[in-house]
Amino acid sequence: MTLPESSTPGGGPVRLDGPWTHRDVAANGARFHIAEMGDGPLVLLLHGFPQFWWTWRHQLPALAEAGFRAVAMDLRGVGGSDRTPRGYDPANLALDITGVVRSLGEPDAALVGHDLGGYLAWTAAVMRPKLVRRLVVSSMPHPRRWRSAMLSDFAQSRAGSHIWGFQRPWLPERQLVAEDAELVGRLIRDWSGPRSGDPADEEAIEVYRRAMLVPSTAHCSIEPYRWLVRSLARPDGIQFNRRMKRPVRVPTLHLHGSLDPVMRTRSAAGSGEYVEAPYRWRLFDGLGHFPHEEDPAAFTTELVNWLKDPEPDR
Repeated sequence: MTLPESSTPGGGPVRLDGPWTHRDVAANGARFHIAEMGDGPLVLLLHGFPQFWWTWRHQLPALAEAGFRAVAMDLRGVGGSDRTPRGYDPANLALDITGVVRSLGEPDAALVGHDLGGYLAWTAAVMRPKLVRRLVVSSMPHPRRWRSAMLSDFAQSRAGSHIWGFQRPWLPERQLVAEDAELVGRLIRDWSGPRSGDPADEEAIEVYRRAMLVPSTAHCSIEPYRWLVRSLARPDGIQFNRRMKRPVRVPTLHLHGSLDPVMRTRSAAGSGEYVEAPYRWRLFDGLGHFPHEEDPAAFTTELVNWLKDPEPDR
Protein backbone atom coordinates (compact mmCIF):
# COMPACT_ATOMS: atom_id res chain seq x y z
CA MET A 1 0.00 0.00 0.00
CA THR A 2 1.27 3.48 -0.87
CA LEU A 3 0.18 6.15 1.55
CA PRO A 4 -1.25 9.42 0.18
CA GLU A 5 0.90 12.51 0.29
CA SER A 6 0.61 14.75 3.32
CA SER A 7 -2.16 17.29 2.99
CA THR A 8 0.10 19.92 4.53
CA PRO A 9 1.70 22.10 1.84
CA GLY A 10 5.40 22.31 2.60
CA GLY A 11 4.87 20.88 6.06
CA GLY A 12 5.87 17.33 5.34
CA PRO A 13 4.53 14.46 7.43
CA VAL A 14 5.15 16.18 10.78
CA ARG A 15 4.39 19.93 10.67
CA LEU A 16 0.70 19.52 10.03
CA ASP A 17 -1.45 22.58 9.45
CA GLY A 18 -3.91 23.79 12.05
CA PRO A 19 -4.67 26.69 14.36
CA TRP A 20 -1.31 26.17 16.07
CA THR A 21 2.14 27.61 15.31
CA HIS A 22 5.19 25.45 14.60
CA ARG A 23 8.72 26.31 15.67
CA ASP A 24 11.92 24.78 17.04
CA VAL A 25 13.51 25.35 20.44
CA ALA A 26 16.93 24.37 21.75
CA ALA A 27 17.21 22.44 25.03
CA ASN A 28 19.60 19.95 26.65
CA GLY A 29 21.96 19.91 23.67
CA ALA A 30 19.32 19.18 21.02
CA ARG A 31 16.63 20.86 18.92
CA PHE A 32 12.97 20.15 19.60
CA HIS A 33 9.94 20.79 17.42
CA ILE A 34 6.86 22.22 19.14
CA ALA A 35 3.34 23.21 18.15
CA GLU A 36 1.81 25.91 20.33
CA MET A 37 -1.39 27.86 20.86
CA GLY A 38 -2.70 30.41 23.32
CA ASP A 39 -1.41 32.57 26.15
CA GLY A 40 -1.36 31.96 29.87
CA PRO A 41 0.20 29.39 32.21
CA LEU A 42 2.19 26.80 30.26
CA VAL A 43 0.75 23.33 29.68
CA LEU A 44 3.34 21.07 28.02
CA LEU A 45 1.93 17.99 26.25
CA LEU A 46 4.07 14.86 25.85
CA HIS A 47 3.17 12.12 23.37
CA GLY A 48 3.68 8.37 23.61
CA PHE A 49 4.51 5.51 21.25
CA PRO A 50 3.94 5.14 18.29
CA GLN A 51 2.84 8.74 17.90
CA PHE A 52 4.16 12.31 17.86
CA TRP A 53 2.94 15.79 18.89
CA TRP A 54 -0.17 15.58 16.67
CA THR A 55 -1.79 13.15 19.12
CA TRP A 56 -2.75 16.30 21.11
CA ARG A 57 -4.54 18.01 18.18
CA HIS A 58 -7.86 17.96 20.08
CA GLN A 59 -6.44 19.31 23.34
CA LEU A 60 -4.32 22.18 21.94
CA PRO A 61 -7.27 24.41 20.88
CA ALA A 62 -9.31 23.54 23.97
CA LEU A 63 -6.48 24.43 26.34
CA ALA A 64 -5.79 27.68 24.48
CA GLU A 65 -9.46 28.62 24.67
CA ALA A 66 -9.42 27.85 28.41
CA GLY A 67 -6.66 30.43 28.97
CA PHE A 68 -3.49 28.34 28.82
CA ARG A 69 -0.37 28.43 26.70
CA ALA A 70 -0.64 24.95 25.20
CA VAL A 71 2.54 23.44 23.75
CA ALA A 72 2.88 19.94 22.29
CA MET A 73 6.50 18.84 21.79
CA ASP A 74 8.05 16.03 19.82
CA LEU A 75 10.24 13.91 22.06
CA ARG A 76 13.89 13.36 21.15
CA GLY A 77 14.19 11.24 18.02
CA VAL A 78 10.56 11.61 16.95
CA GLY A 79 8.54 13.91 14.69
CA GLY A 80 10.41 17.13 13.95
CA SER A 81 12.92 16.89 16.81
CA ASP A 82 16.60 15.95 16.56
CA ARG A 83 17.52 12.30 16.13
CA THR A 84 20.66 12.05 18.24
CA PRO A 85 22.76 8.88 18.51
CA ARG A 86 22.44 8.76 22.31
CA GLY A 87 20.38 10.21 25.15
CA TYR A 88 17.29 7.99 25.28
CA ASP A 89 17.39 7.05 28.95
CA PRO A 90 14.47 8.50 30.97
CA ALA A 91 16.62 10.82 33.07
CA ASN A 92 18.00 12.56 29.98
CA LEU A 93 14.63 12.59 28.21
CA ALA A 94 13.11 14.22 31.30
CA LEU A 95 15.83 16.88 31.14
CA ASP A 96 14.80 17.48 27.52
CA ILE A 97 11.30 18.28 28.78
CA THR A 98 12.32 20.60 31.60
CA GLY A 99 14.87 22.19 29.26
CA VAL A 100 12.07 23.03 26.83
CA VAL A 101 10.14 24.65 29.70
CA ARG A 102 13.13 26.89 30.38
CA SER A 103 13.70 27.62 26.68
CA LEU A 104 10.10 28.78 26.40
CA GLY A 105 10.88 31.38 29.07
CA GLU A 106 8.41 29.96 31.58
CA PRO A 107 9.00 29.49 35.31
CA ASP A 108 7.18 26.15 35.34
CA ALA A 109 4.64 24.03 33.48
CA ALA A 110 1.79 21.64 33.97
CA LEU A 111 3.03 18.46 32.32
CA VAL A 112 0.51 16.26 30.51
CA GLY A 113 1.97 12.95 29.37
CA HIS A 114 0.56 9.88 27.65
CA ASP A 115 2.24 6.44 27.56
CA LEU A 116 6.02 7.04 27.34
CA GLY A 117 5.33 10.75 27.71
CA GLY A 118 3.59 9.92 30.97
CA TYR A 119 6.58 7.92 32.19
CA LEU A 120 8.80 10.92 31.45
CA ALA A 121 6.35 13.32 33.10
CA TRP A 122 6.51 11.27 36.31
CA THR A 123 10.31 11.36 36.03
CA ALA A 124 10.52 15.12 35.43
CA ALA A 125 8.27 15.82 38.42
CA VAL A 126 10.74 13.93 40.63
CA MET A 127 13.95 15.23 39.07
CA ARG A 128 13.01 18.91 38.59
CA PRO A 129 10.07 19.55 40.93
CA LYS A 130 10.46 23.35 40.84
CA LEU A 131 9.74 23.36 37.10
CA VAL A 132 6.58 21.23 37.35
CA ARG A 133 3.48 23.05 38.55
CA ARG A 134 1.05 20.17 38.08
CA LEU A 135 1.22 16.65 36.69
CA VAL A 136 -1.26 14.81 34.46
CA VAL A 137 -0.48 11.24 33.39
CA SER A 138 -2.53 9.07 31.05
CA SER A 139 -2.16 5.33 30.42
CA MET A 140 1.06 4.93 32.40
CA PRO A 141 1.79 3.94 36.01
CA HIS A 142 4.53 5.51 38.10
CA PRO A 143 7.93 4.20 36.91
CA ARG A 144 8.48 2.13 40.04
CA ARG A 145 4.99 0.68 39.70
CA TRP A 146 5.64 -0.06 36.01
CA ARG A 147 8.90 -1.86 36.82
CA SER A 148 7.29 -3.96 39.53
CA ALA A 149 4.32 -4.92 37.35
CA MET A 150 6.45 -5.87 34.36
CA LEU A 151 8.68 -8.09 36.50
CA SER A 152 6.16 -9.69 38.87
CA ASP A 153 2.76 -9.65 37.13
CA PHE A 154 2.62 -12.17 34.28
CA ALA A 155 -0.54 -10.60 32.83
CA GLN A 156 1.11 -7.15 32.63
CA SER A 157 4.32 -8.63 31.25
CA ARG A 158 2.29 -10.32 28.52
CA ALA A 159 0.32 -7.10 27.85
CA GLY A 160 3.63 -5.30 27.36
CA SER A 161 5.07 -8.02 25.13
CA HIS A 162 5.97 -5.45 22.47
CA ILE A 163 8.51 -3.99 24.90
CA TRP A 164 10.24 -7.35 25.29
CA GLY A 165 10.18 -7.72 21.50
CA PHE A 166 11.94 -4.37 21.13
CA GLN A 167 15.06 -5.82 22.75
CA ARG A 168 16.08 -7.61 19.56
CA PRO A 169 18.60 -5.75 17.38
CA TRP A 170 17.46 -4.17 14.10
CA LEU A 171 14.44 -6.42 13.50
CA PRO A 172 11.93 -4.24 15.42
CA GLU A 173 12.92 -1.19 13.38
CA ARG A 174 12.45 -3.10 10.14
CA GLN A 175 9.08 -4.39 11.28
CA LEU A 176 7.89 -0.87 12.19
CA VAL A 177 8.58 0.56 8.74
CA ALA A 178 7.69 -2.51 6.65
CA GLU A 179 4.78 -2.10 4.21
CA ASP A 180 4.64 1.67 4.76
CA ALA A 181 4.60 1.26 8.57
CA GLU A 182 1.59 -1.06 8.51
CA LEU A 183 2.48 -2.25 12.03
CA VAL A 184 1.90 1.26 13.43
CA GLY A 185 -1.69 1.15 12.25
CA ARG A 186 -2.19 -2.35 13.62
CA LEU A 187 -0.84 -1.38 17.06
CA ILE A 188 -3.07 1.69 17.30
CA ARG A 189 -6.14 -0.31 16.30
CA ASP A 190 -5.33 -3.20 18.66
CA TRP A 191 -4.64 -0.88 21.59
CA SER A 192 -7.75 1.26 21.13
CA GLY A 193 -11.11 0.60 22.73
CA PRO A 194 -14.23 -0.59 20.88
CA ARG A 195 -15.38 2.97 20.05
CA SER A 196 -12.68 3.33 17.39
CA GLY A 197 -13.14 2.51 13.73
CA ASP A 198 -14.71 5.46 11.88
CA PRO A 199 -13.04 6.89 8.75
CA ALA A 200 -11.46 9.75 10.67
CA ASP A 201 -9.55 7.22 12.74
CA GLU A 202 -8.14 5.62 9.59
CA GLU A 203 -7.02 9.03 8.35
CA ALA A 204 -5.27 9.64 11.68
CA ILE A 205 -3.57 6.27 11.46
CA GLU A 206 -2.18 7.21 8.05
CA VAL A 207 -0.69 10.36 9.59
CA TYR A 208 1.08 8.28 12.25
CA ARG A 209 2.33 5.83 9.64
CA ARG A 210 3.83 8.63 7.53
CA ALA A 211 5.57 10.09 10.58
CA MET A 212 7.12 6.71 11.49
CA LEU A 213 8.59 6.48 7.97
CA VAL A 214 10.74 9.59 8.50
CA PRO A 215 14.32 8.19 8.50
CA SER A 216 15.66 7.02 11.90
CA THR A 217 12.32 7.56 13.66
CA ALA A 218 11.66 3.85 14.17
CA HIS A 219 15.07 3.30 15.78
CA CYS A 220 14.83 6.35 18.03
CA SER A 221 11.26 5.45 19.07
CA ILE A 222 12.42 2.04 20.27
CA GLU A 223 15.59 3.13 22.08
CA PRO A 224 13.85 4.33 25.31
CA TYR A 225 12.19 0.92 25.69
CA ARG A 226 15.50 -0.85 25.15
CA TRP A 227 16.98 1.18 27.99
CA LEU A 228 14.04 0.40 30.30
CA VAL A 229 14.57 -3.35 29.97
CA ARG A 230 18.33 -3.63 29.51
CA SER A 231 19.02 -1.38 32.49
CA LEU A 232 16.92 -3.42 34.94
CA ALA A 233 19.99 -5.16 36.36
CA ARG A 234 22.57 -2.50 35.46
CA PRO A 235 23.86 0.10 37.92
CA ASP A 236 22.31 3.00 35.96
CA GLY A 237 18.89 1.37 35.98
CA ILE A 238 19.08 0.46 39.66
CA GLN A 239 20.17 4.01 40.49
CA PHE A 240 17.28 5.44 38.47
CA ASN A 241 14.79 3.19 40.26
CA ARG A 242 16.12 4.32 43.63
CA ARG A 243 15.98 7.94 42.56
CA MET A 244 12.31 7.52 41.72
CA LYS A 245 11.60 6.63 45.36
CA ARG A 246 11.44 10.36 46.01
CA PRO A 247 7.78 11.32 46.15
CA VAL A 248 5.99 13.53 43.68
CA ARG A 249 5.03 16.72 45.52
CA VAL A 250 2.77 18.43 42.98
CA PRO A 251 -0.98 17.92 42.43
CA THR A 252 -1.44 14.92 40.15
CA LEU A 253 -4.29 13.80 37.89
CA HIS A 254 -4.05 10.17 36.76
CA LEU A 255 -6.23 9.17 33.78
CA HIS A 256 -6.75 5.67 32.44
CA GLY A 257 -8.96 3.74 30.03
CA SER A 258 -10.76 0.81 31.64
CA LEU A 259 -10.12 -1.38 28.56
CA ASP A 260 -6.45 -0.45 28.08
CA PRO A 261 -4.82 -3.70 26.83
CA VAL A 262 -1.26 -2.36 27.12
CA MET A 263 -1.23 -0.95 30.66
CA ARG A 264 -3.66 -2.89 32.79
CA THR A 265 -5.78 -0.91 35.23
CA ARG A 266 -4.39 -2.95 38.10
CA SER A 267 -0.86 -1.93 37.11
CA ALA A 268 -1.66 1.78 36.94
CA ALA A 269 -3.91 2.00 39.99
CA GLY A 270 -1.98 2.55 43.18
CA SER A 271 0.53 4.99 41.69
CA GLY A 272 -0.84 7.52 44.17
CA GLU A 273 1.32 5.96 46.86
CA TYR A 274 4.23 7.82 45.27
CA VAL A 275 2.45 11.20 45.40
CA GLU A 276 2.63 13.39 48.51
CA ALA A 277 0.17 15.95 47.16
CA PRO A 278 -3.47 15.99 46.01
CA TYR A 279 -3.94 12.96 43.74
CA ARG A 280 -7.01 12.23 41.62
CA TRP A 281 -7.62 8.94 39.79
CA ARG A 282 -10.08 8.96 36.88
CA LEU A 283 -11.04 5.79 35.00
CA PHE A 284 -12.75 6.20 31.60
CA ASP A 285 -15.19 3.34 31.04
CA GLY A 286 -14.97 1.64 27.66
CA LEU A 287 -11.79 3.38 26.48
CA GLY A 288 -8.48 1.79 25.59
CA HIS A 289 -4.90 3.02 25.55
CA PHE A 290 -5.59 6.38 23.83
CA PRO A 291 -8.38 8.07 25.84
CA HIS A 292 -7.38 11.55 24.66
CA GLU A 293 -8.11 10.50 21.07
CA GLU A 294 -10.82 7.89 21.60
CA ASP A 295 -13.06 10.31 23.51
CA PRO A 296 -11.38 13.72 23.25
CA ALA A 297 -14.39 15.60 24.64
CA ALA A 298 -14.51 13.63 27.90
CA PHE A 299 -10.73 13.61 28.29
CA THR A 300 -10.35 17.33 27.58
CA THR A 301 -13.19 18.29 29.91
CA GLU A 302 -11.58 16.33 32.75
CA LEU A 303 -8.18 17.84 31.97
CA VAL A 304 -9.26 21.48 31.69
CA ASN A 305 -11.53 21.38 34.75
CA TRP A 306 -8.74 19.92 36.85
CA LEU A 307 -6.12 22.38 35.60
CA LYS A 308 -8.43 25.31 36.39
CA ASP A 309 -9.32 23.98 39.84
CA PRO A 310 -7.34 26.11 42.33
CA GLU A 311 -7.49 23.40 45.00
CA PRO A 312 -7.72 19.91 43.48
CA ASP A 313 -8.74 17.51 46.21
CA ARG A 314 -7.29 14.14 47.02
